[in-house]
Amino acid sequence: MIKTKLLGIILVMALVLSGCVSKVSTPEPTPGESRIVTDVFGRQVEIPQKVETVAAIGGAARILTYAGCADKLVGVTDMDKQNISAMPYSVVNAEHFATLPSVGSGGANDTPYIEELVLLAPDVIIGLTDENTIRNVADKTGIPTVGIYPEGMFDESFYAALELIGQVMGTEERSAKVIGFIKECRADLDRRTRDVPDEEKPTVYTGAVSFRGAHGFEGTHANYPPFTAIHAKNVVDETGEKGAFIVDLEKVTVWDPDIIFLNPTNMHLVNDHYSKNKAFYQSLKAVQDGQVYTQISYNYNWTNMEIAIADAYYAGKVIYPERFADIDPIEKADEIFTVMLGQPFYDKLARDGMKFEKITIGE
Repeated sequence: MIKTKLLGIILVMALVLSGCVSKVSTPEPTPGESRIVTDVFGRQVEIPQKVETVAAIGGAARILTYAGCADKLVGVTDMDKQNISAMPYSVVNAEHFATLPSVGSGGANDTPYIEELVLLAPDVIIGLTDENTIRNVADKTGIPTVGIYPEGMFDESFYAALELIGQVMGTEERSAKVIGFIKECRADLDRRTRDVPDEEKPTVYTGAVSFRGAHGFEGTHANYPPFTAIHAKNVVDETGEKGAFIVDLEKVTVWDPDIIFLNPTNMHLVNDHYSKNKAFYQSLKAVQDGQVYTQISYNYNWTNMEIAIADAYYAGKVIYPERFADIDPIEKADEIFTVMLGQPFYDKLARDGMKFEKITIGE
C-alpha cells in the first residue's frame, strides 16, 4: 500500500515537473458530494460539500484568519510565515503556520508552488491574486481554486470576500459577525464626523507612507481611507491623484497643514531628511505647534484591514477630540483586533515601534 502511494506521488511529480500535463485529473464527484460557488471573477467553481482543508496563495491567509478558519489551512505562502507585526495575522498564527508547507512566495508578485499544491491536495485553494493566476493554478493542479479580491477598508469587495470564504469554509456565522462589526465601525466613524462643517475642520497631511517600498515625508496618499472614513480635510486630495504617490514638498509648504500624521516605521527617513532640510520642516505650522502624530502603516502583503480601521479612530481622536471624547484609541484598537484577529494586538505593535502617539521630527 505504501509503495503504491509513493509510486503515485512520484508519477504525479514527474508529470508536473516535465510539463507533460497542464491539468491533473480528479475523480468525478458523486451527486450530493459537491456544490457550486461563484468567485470574484465570476467563475463557477465546484467544491466539496464540506471543506476540511484549504491552501492560501497571494494574500488570502489574512482574510481566512478574519473569517475564523485559519485552523483549516494546510499550506500558506513564504510571506505568511514571516511572523512580523506589520502583518498581525502572521503573528497570531505563527505557531500553526510554522508547521505548514509553503505553497507560494507571497507578496505582490506571488508565485504559486504548483508541485507542492499537487502533493498537498487540499480540498480547496483560495487565492487573493489576479484572475490569470487563479485560472493557471486551477488548470495545473486540478484542485478547486476560488479567487477573492478585497480592495479597501470599507469596500463592498471586502465584505464579499468574507462572505464567500464563509460560504466555502462553513464559517458563515463568523464571517457575518466580522462584517457586521466592520460596518458598525464605519457607521460610527461617519456618524461622529459627517456633520462637521468644512470651515471648522483642520487641514491634515499624511506622510512617510509605504507603497512599493519605504518613503520619507514626501510619500503620501490621496483619498487616504482612514481620513475618508472620518471626512477629514486631506490637503493632497486637491491634486486629483488616487492612492499613494510622491508629492512635491513645495506643495506641502503651500498647503501648510494644521496636523501632520507620519508612519513611525519610516521615521528614520524623515529624520535623515530633516537633518539636511531643517528650514523646510521648521516652516510648517504643524511642526511649530507640535501637531505631528503617528499613523501605523497598514499595507504589507496586501491590506491589514484591522490596522486601517484602528488608524481611522486614532486620526479621529486627534482631528476631532470633542467628537471622540469617549474613545480611547488603544482600547478601541484592541477591540478591533480581538474581533478580527481573535486577540488583542496593540501591545505587540507598540513594542515594535508602532504606537499611537505625538512625535517630534528630528528626534
